[in-house]
Amino acid sequence: MSETKTHIEDVNRAFYDFRFEEKDAYRVRSGLTPEIIKEISAEKKDPDWMRDFRLNSLEIFERTPMPDWGPSIEGLDIDNIVTYVRPNAERMNTRWEDVPDDIKDTFERLGIPQAERTSLAGVGAQYDSELVYHNVRKEVAALGVVYTDIESALHGEYADMIRERFMHLVPPTDHKFAALHGAVWSGGSFVYVPPGISVEIPLQSYFRLNAPGAGQFEHTLIIVDEGADLHFIEGCSAPKYNVANLHAGCVELYVGKNAKLRYSTIENWSKNMYNLNTKRARVEEGGKIEWISGSFGSHVSYLYPMSVLKGAGARSEFTGVTFAGAGQNLDTGCKVVHGAPDTTSYVNTRSISKDGGISTFRSAIVVEPKAVNSRSSVSCQSLMVDDISRSDTIPAMDIRTAKADIGHEARIGRISDDAVFYLMSRGLSEDEARALIVSGFADNVSKELPLEYAVEMNNLIRIEMKGAIG
Repeated sequence: MSETKTHIEDVNRAFYDFRFEEKDAYRVRSGLTPEIIKEISAEKKDPDWMRDFRLNSLEIFERTPMPDWGPSIEGLDIDNIVTYVRPNAERMNTRWEDVPDDIKDTFERLGIPQAERTSLAGVGAQYDSELVYHNVRKEVAALGVVYTDIESALHGEYADMIRERFMHLVPPTDHKFAALHGAVWSGGSFVYVPPGISVEIPLQSYFRLNAPGAGQFEHTLIIVDEGADLHFIEGCSAPKYNVANLHAGCVELYVGKNAKLRYSTIENWSKNMYNLNTKRARVEEGGKIEWISGSFGSHVSYLYPMSVLKGAGARSEFTGVTFAGAGQNLDTGCKVVHGAPDTTSYVNTRSISKDGGISTFRSAIVVEPKAVNSRSSVSCQSLMVDDISRSDTIPAMDIRTAKADIGHEARIGRISDDAVFYLMSRGLSEDEARALIVSGFADNVSKELPLEYAVEMNNLIRIEMKGAIG
């Protein structure tokens, strides 16, 4: 990051809440109609099949009911959401100096260029509905690794690869907001790692939503071919407004035979955001997907990364932390489908709630009849910082073979007064003691991240914990 923030007094929420006057070059009117979809499609210069895909997705959206089983999203009115905002910048700059000053300053403050220079193999930066910057190191590109924006890939030599896989793992029929995504998606990244290639340093995409009352609908498509290895980092933030914003992105991950993909997310949307994102991976024989997830922002979240273990011996690991503060109802978790023999999954999560925040963890483990000798272990722990917050764990298991080893454990508790007293006796203030305990509770996630991102996650915890009353 551009500045190393190590002390609580160095950090405040304004680090993320800064915003610039809107200078977008083009935006559609709010709402959702076939005319708006055609307008977006024409703006994107879609091929005919994609325009038809968008219109079909809109029809699915209109006939699909709203979810009625999770946190309330009554405050979200699609008629008031602007689904496409093009910033005042050229699409896909590959030179940082060519990005407009206000947008460049936004990402400089968030530390993106510095991160690129020091620890990343490639960076994509999306501002509102468009990628405004994308670059990949020459030595990585020389290995045959493709990292570009998905729209360039759609119009170039990878068009057939995109068409074959786009919204196949997450079809528009999956749920209402998958259909919405299919209709209005814009921006996002495309990654292809050739067989046997190991990308030694991470790639990163960062998403910034600056416009009030808007939605962001980026699509990420990653293909890690046979025997290849990749770590991909996703970061996102937005300034706070007094109107609802919507994030309904989609992530589709294809992990080939004996390949490995680690997908890390640090999400810090503002607390007027409805985060209704969908992430899914398909893992072939001997492959492995690792999810590392930190959820700190948004007013309401529905977020459940899903692994489909399609090939024998495929593996999935999910490590996550969710922090729900005042005014937040974060419904998060994961799903794993064991669809082949000898598959393995491991789920380890931490949920933290304070100041009346609500944190709900949902897990779903499905073991199909043919997935004999499969193993799964789910461990979820919840920490409530005070007596006005809430934490729930909702596990679901659908086991269709007797030849499987499945385990689940859950624990919910509060911060120990004895632990706080002990740390205060060693010179810490009560706030510092509680923040330290919460950081330790979330350590299983931070230790899985590259150093700069672990520091950022711990700082987010300190921001949320500052002034906490037990």
